[in-house]
Amino acid sequence: MHPYIHAQKTPDKAAYIMAATGETVTYRQLDQRSNQGAQLFRQLGLKAGDAIALQMDNNARYFEICWAAQRAGLLYTAMSSRLTAEEAEYIINDCGAKLFIASVSQRSQALELRTRMPKVPHRFAVGGEIDGYEGWETSLAAMPSTPIADQRAGRDMLYSSGTTGRPKGVKTELLEEAIDAPGSLLNLATALYGLTSEVVYLSPAPLYHAAPLRYNMTVMRIGGTSIVMEHFDAEQALALIEKYKVTHSQWVPTMFVRMLKLPEAVRKKYDVSSLKVAIHAAAPCPVQVKEEMIRWWGPVLHEYYAGTEGNGFVACNSQEWLAHKGTVGRALLGEIHILDEAGKEQPQGEAGMIYFANGPVFEYHNDPGKTKESRTPQGWSTLGDIGYLDKDGFLHLTDRKAHMIISGGVNIYPQEVENLLVTHPKVADVAVIGVPNVDFGEEVKAVVQPIDPGAAGPALAEELIAFCKAHLSAIKCPRSVDFEAELPRHPTGKLYKRLIRDRYWQGRQSKLV
Repeated sequence: MHPYIHAQKTPDKAAYIMAATGETVTYRQLDQRSNQGAQLFRQLGLKAGDAIALQMDNNARYFEICWAAQRAGLLYTAMSSRLTAEEAEYIINDCGAKLFIASVSQRSQALELRTRMPKVPHRFAVGGEIDGYEGWETSLAAMPSTPIADQRAGRDMLYSSGTTGRPKGVKTELLEEAIDAPGSLLNLATALYGLTSEVVYLSPAPLYHAAPLRYNMTVMRIGGTSIVMEHFDAEQALALIEKYKVTHSQWVPTMFVRMLKLPEAVRKKYDVSSLKVAIHAAAPCPVQVKEEMIRWWGPVLHEYYAGTEGNGFVACNSQEWLAHKGTVGRALLGEIHILDEAGKEQPQGEAGMIYFANGPVFEYHNDPGKTKESRTPQGWSTLGDIGYLDKDGFLHLTDRKAHMIISGGVNIYPQEVENLLVTHPKVADVAVIGVPNVDFGEEVKAVVQPIDPGAAGPALAEELIAFCKAHLSAIKCPRSVDFEAELPRHPTGKLYKRLIRDRYWQGRQSKLV
């Protein structure tokens, strides 16, 4: 269960194909280049347990680097290509990276980062030149393509933002395992989705997200072929399904919305009958959208609820969902408990915080406090979401953890934006919330109490949005700003954000789009 095995058995088979360019990387090439990468890591002094970080767009070198780190026993942190240099700096330094890799598409951030990561001795550029960075491809070419002598399994350490506004690395124990040792995702994916070496997997999402990164690598473990989109385009996705006879795919609900909004003639133009499994996750899917997708594609949709933390896994197929509309499934990994704020178990149908018992253990890197906050006295862990179990044990989500915003499948944590906006000289107080958006599920809105009430208006709104964009990635920034004379706060200082948020969600049974 590793690309090196398929390099021996089917060396010329495509491990993955880049959708826009058609560049194909065979299993032989993936094995050789990941060996060369592991050799380079060792030559630079990196040993098992060390960390690297990468900030890249979807490109053909992505998996070569990740598999090189995996067979060298490294922790590899894939960062969003949307991060500003300021945001990337925190993650690079927090994860303890000893090597940083950027693609040329990230040149501006990479140039700024040169002075922001003093403890990172090695910097590499992929796909072109960046001043102050060595060329990854050139450095790799000088390395032998044979395995390093001390291969052992590494793994990803991805960052999940927390309510403090700072992202936190999700770290699980790095075991002394062989590089081809199977993991829990491999077992789940093969059992649930019928993954075999014959799978053709369409990946339309950024590879820095946990699901695309892990599922693509799982496909390569079993010897299938991934079709990797550089950027999502609704019609192109349909064309790729037809062209490559895609059997499996993974989406976020926003992508379904975009495809459903294509003219009917365009949708009917493409043959999607090869699809056996269409997985979706990352954000709740509106009931109407999912009903329309099942009518169009057939009962091939599979949904799951899980987090980067990997502490539990909930899933359902189309038939189960149709019988329990709105559900995200039943627990397949970990046992679900619904608790109220006092830690009391909730009865069937009553909402509360969702906890997993007897699931895999994780910790937040460099943050024992946040790790402790995610646990009950019994040791159960939570992602912080609110939901309930129906009479058949199917889980339904009803609200976000700490009012987290999910826009187009991307997690956005309001406090990070609030912490920035409150530093603006014209802002007295601020609440950042998610409000309904038909295409993205939610969009970011800032509700601001200005120091000078007379300054409230479009000009100040534009100024505050521009202020955010100067410090944060665009996806996190408010798309609109409303003004209030005073925000609802308790004398202790606690902000009653729900009172603000509920105004924008009136008339909806669920606070999810």
